[in-house]
Amino acid sequence: MKFVLSIIFFGYLISINAFQVKPVLDILKDYDKVRDFAMNNNETEAYISAQSNLEEKSVILRISKENGTWNKVGIASFSGKFRDLEPFLSPDNLKLFFVSNRPLTNGGELKDIDIWYVERTSITSDWSEPKNIGAPINTEADEFYPSIANNGNLYFTSTGHNAMGEDDIFVSEYKNGKYSKPLALQGGINTNSYEYNSFISPNDDYLIFGGYNRQDGLGSGDLYISFKNSDNTWTQAKNMGDKINSKYMDFCPFVTQSGTQIYFTSRRSNIEANKNITSVKNLLNTFNGYENGFSRIYMTSFDVNDYKN
Repeated sequence: MKFVLSIIFFGYLISINAFQVKPVLDILKDYDKVRDFAMNNNETEAYISAQSNLEEKSVILRISKENGTWNKVGIASFSGKFRDLEPFLSPDNLKLFFVSNRPLTNGGELKDIDIWYVERTSITSDWSEPKNIGAPINTEADEFYPSIANNGNLYFTSTGHNAMGEDDIFVSEYKNGKYSKPLALQGGINTNSYEYNSFISPNDDYLIFGGYNRQDGLGSGDLYISFKNSDNTWTQAKNMGDKINSKYMDFCPFVTQSGTQIYFTSRRSNIEANKNITSVKNLLNTFNGYENGFSRIYMTSFDVNDYKN
């Protein structure tokens, strides 16, 4: 993949049906497959996963904003060699969690997918060497998509920890400086199918996550929202509707610190199967268009109150 500062990328303010499509970012168009989005509190730094078409390679990119414009892109200092993805910044922006198949020791064998993290002493400092988060969170199965609330509680997806389905969402509470034994979320979230890619709100009071091929789904995978009850169970998950979800795969949610915008990944396409194409130029423009079935990052407005009750 190219590493060029002048790349033009169109992330889109997306909703389907009657909603207008608008460009919002100037980054990454030359990257066919991007996913995941994590941004710092003042919205000047973000991290994204870029992948090869068959996902043999997955690298975490850092983008930064200057003079109000996203205009710098580079490979994160800790990434590039192994299969890294799903970055998430801690509330103070001094720790970045991600997942990787990297070995536990230099020169060791590649591992299953584990949660790792890097640290820095200030938002302008360099990241440390990656550290495996270890037990009780990581297992011999795969752990994915870490998300951290302000209280330190860590939400993630796992195929281990006696998951009731194919993938389930777990929480490890942060107590006395340590992570507790992970527990599967109780209530209306986990099923015997796939639940994944959960974003926990800063106040640990609502969760947005991916659900695969559900009866109320609009596509193969949709985004759902659930609210925490006073007894730490969760309300029945609600499909977030066609302002966000499409007939394609929608996943990897991230809500901004202000709570007014949601970023997510989608594999949507606007290629018309029966449209007649009469020139090679039009063919290439069609195949290389932004909405062409590859995973791309989208953004739209968000108000959590729209989903209550």
